[in-house]
Amino acid sequence: MNIAVLVKQVPDTWSERKLSDSDHTLDRASADAVLDEINERAVEEALLAKEAHGGEVTVVCMGPERATEAIRKALSMGADKAVHLADEALHGTDAVSTAKALSKVIGTLESVDMVVAGNESTDGRSGAVPAMLAELLGWPQLTYARSLSVDGSNVSIERETDAGVTSVRAELPVVVSVTEKINEPRYPSFKGIMAAKKKPVSTLTLADAGIEPNEVGLSGAATQVVSSAPAPPKEAGQQVTDEGEGGTQIVDFLAGKNLV
Repeated sequence: MNIAVLVKQVPDTWSERKLSDSDHTLDRASADAVLDEINERAVEEALLAKEAHGGEVTVVCMGPERATEAIRKALSMGADKAVHLADEALHGTDAVSTAKALSKVIGTLESVDMVVAGNESTDGRSGAVPAMLAELLGWPQLTYARSLSVDGSNVSIERETDAGVTSVRAELPVVVSVTEKINEPRYPSFKGIMAAKKKPVSTLTLADAGIEPNEVGLSGAATQVVSSAPAPPKEAGQQVTDEGEGGTQIVDFLAGKNLV
């Protein structure tokens, strides 16, 4: 089974994150960058499927040159090779164009049976890219998986939503997105870290992947942030002393905030 796993380098959630003053896109250079934690779980699930059924795992990443750090971590976990779509014109690409670009990159790979991704990234939180990618590829989608199993050409998951847990099945090829409950990702060993330095990483430009520049970036985005400002500092709270009218005071406070 040949598996492509999508990974993304994101600002560390413990870092101060902000938007750039020039175009109000995420200022990635101002924060520490890490492999998104949900992507570690996607890599782990891809590796488990490979260990059970054979084949290889290809890491697919879209991002700036700095994203090679995230790619190398995925390779150190055990993935076999990587493809990195890196082009300055990608700056400001929205979720729809991201899915289109990734579908083109997937199309450059040979005989992919399954794409595994995290359900959403910590910097975007759209939660829509895996589903849009499946639509563009013309493949079935199994999203929000908390467990995954493969039996021949059939892939089964337990899909968790606010409404409950559903068992869903589809035939290969398929796109699967996983949640944080899917597994506990392995730690890269020293041997794995050293081996990752020698694993092949193919870098593609937009032209290499057959992507037109006007399909991505800010010019190709369906939405645009026109202004932004830092969150205001927290104000001091209002203390209510209950001398028989505490409930009324609380209701009045909530009503003043349009909460009741």
